[in-house]
Amino acid sequence: MDTFSKYLLTGLIGVVALGQFVQVITRYVLQIPVMGLEETMLYPTVWLYMLGAVNASRENTHIRANVLEIWLTTERQHTVLAIFGEIISLIVGLWLLSWAWDFTRYSWRVWKESPTLYIPTFYSDIALFVGLTLMMVYTAWHLLGHIRSLTKETAR
Repeated sequence: MDTFSKYLLTGLIGVVALGQFVQVITRYVLQIPVMGLEETMLYPTVWLYMLGAVNASRENTHIRANVLEIWLTTERQHTVLAIFGEIISLIVGLWLLSWAWDFTRYSWRVWKESPTLYIPTFYSDIALFVGLTLMMVYTAWHLLGHIRSLTKETAR
């Protein structure tokens, strides 16, 4: 999974960067804008954002502002705080996931298309649901890991 996500995210970054480069060169240097390039760049950009967030969830490297860690002194207190944070993340994430599911169902039902190239926007809309689902899986995985480490600490 680590190797796959590394290559996928690198490929998406490359596609987005190449698309932006082509856009700048054709529009501002050659004065010939490429019609529909913005529409096609929507898809890899949205997937890049969502899969980047999934990767941060997988690696547990999301930015956190745990001010309480300053006053907590023991490893047990840090673990309890991490469990509390993961539970809150899971609650909020599952709430957002329910909204993403409703949006995905709406997108499937309406089947909108992009204005110039008529590409179904469902393929970018579903990135939200897929990304949030994977983030919740990793959040639950980290929560279980924190609970396991807490039970090992109390067993000593």
